[in-house]
Amino acid sequence: QVQLVESGGGLVQAGGSLRLSCAASGRTLGSRNMGWFRQAPGKERDFVAVITWSGAITYYADSVKGRFTISRDNAKNTVYLQMNSLKPEDTAVYYCASGPGGTYSYVRTTRGYDYWGQGTRVTVSS
Repeated sequence: QVQLVESGGGLVQAGGSLRLSCAASGRTLGSRNMGWFRQAPGKERDFVAVITWSGAITYYADSVKGRFTISRDNAKNTVYLQMNSLKPEDTAVYYCASGPGGTYSYVRTTRGYDYWGQGTRVTVSS
């Protein structure tokens, strides 16, 4: 069993930055992929980024590529999402998730994850 707790969300102006954290407990993350997803009001939960267990491979949604960076510290059982140059369309609840891995396509979907955090809200004002 894995418990995930996100933090770091808040209100920021367009062009600003936030750093989200996801702390895991109950089981080591060292062998699992970690992903970030986001869900805007009235919309589906969308893929943002994923990092493999070693940290060697990362994938990003096109909408955040070049602005967001996912990283992990397995010794601290924590995953991060550094978000720069934020835009109003980045406003959403951000969720971290843990999964066993899979294909490039699979890890970009919610099906690729079996543990989820409760989410942290990010609001970007224009």
